[in-house]
Amino acid sequence: MNQTQWQTLLNVIQGERVDPIPTAFIIDCPWLPNWHGARIIDYFTDQQLWLESNLSAIREFPETMFLPGFWSEFGMCTEPSAFGARCNFPENDFPHAHRVIRTTDDIDELEIPNPETDGLLPFMLNRLKRAQPAIEKAGHSIRFAVARGPLNIASFLMGSTEFITMMMMTPDKAHELMRKVTDFLKSWLDLQRKTFPTIDGIFLLDDIIGFMGEPEFREFGLPYFQELYSAPVSVKFLHNDAPCRVCAPILPEMGVNLFNMGFEVSLAELQELTQHKVTLMGNLPPRDVLAAASPEEVGAQTRAILDSLPDTRRILMSCGGGVPPGVSSENLRAFIQTVQGYKR
Repeated sequence: MNQTQWQTLLNVIQGERVDPIPTAFIIDCPWLPNWHGARIIDYFTDQQLWLESNLSAIREFPETMFLPGFWSEFGMCTEPSAFGARCNFPENDFPHAHRVIRTTDDIDELEIPNPETDGLLPFMLNRLKRAQPAIEKAGHSIRFAVARGPLNIASFLMGSTEFITMMMMTPDKAHELMRKVTDFLKSWLDLQRKTFPTIDGIFLLDDIIGFMGEPEFREFGLPYFQELYSAPVSVKFLHNDAPCRVCAPILPEMGVNLFNMGFEVSLAELQELTQHKVTLMGNLPPRDVLAAASPEEVGAQTRAILDSLPDTRRILMSCGGGVPPGVSSENLRAFIQTVQGYKR
């Protein structure tokens, strides 16, 4: 993100009215490599291709924000790899991390990784270090420390069903795992912030939140997210595109001030659920509209969302979740132009 975009983001989060309403998109390996004409495996392994893909996106769409911006990642394998997870990397499909915890006894032996040396994390960080001069030459800066959230990582290490079952059957073991994962995440986020002083935001992605009831989330999720979001940064960004009606009212208590959700709940309803205290980033259906519809239909459904909002403060217009595979430049442009030209 460049300085103008960053200031716009801060203004929106602070509740200022911004005209036109800003647009923003999460872009990473599900969309960016193929949009750029490359395979996913090449995007992960070719430093120059990764950089040029990101530069191409900001040149093609200078009027929108891409968050977190120049995301150095290896898909869902990024953090689990540091715990020793076996990872699959298909040539042009998304990576997958395998379980490392087979029984609850394995949690006792689980070591907290060192983010400076373990798994794919050193490669992720070094990619950003090497690209930093080119990023800054393009007028942008590294703004976010990024990680999957603690519930998300725990579910990859153990399996989602097994992890949620453990919360009910052996809660002490669930807390032990969450404690280790959270301690790891604190050190990983701190390392990113120390490496790049321009970072003033934290971005966590965690869909497991959406599969928990409020009592379970308050016990097994909320305290750990509060620790992570207590860092002294201006932007505290959460992505959860699983069901979010349970967690939405708790977002201010978590410390979240920017939220990207799934498309099932309308922005207007989420404004009420969050008491207008959280900036909302969404909420066009990503696959069925942004990827599959015509540019005209993208524009029509985008206008309908805007018409439904009683207040457009603390709104970043986007799709519900990250940009999915197959979204064309024409559809992205239709969305952006519709928002920029919108008048009530």
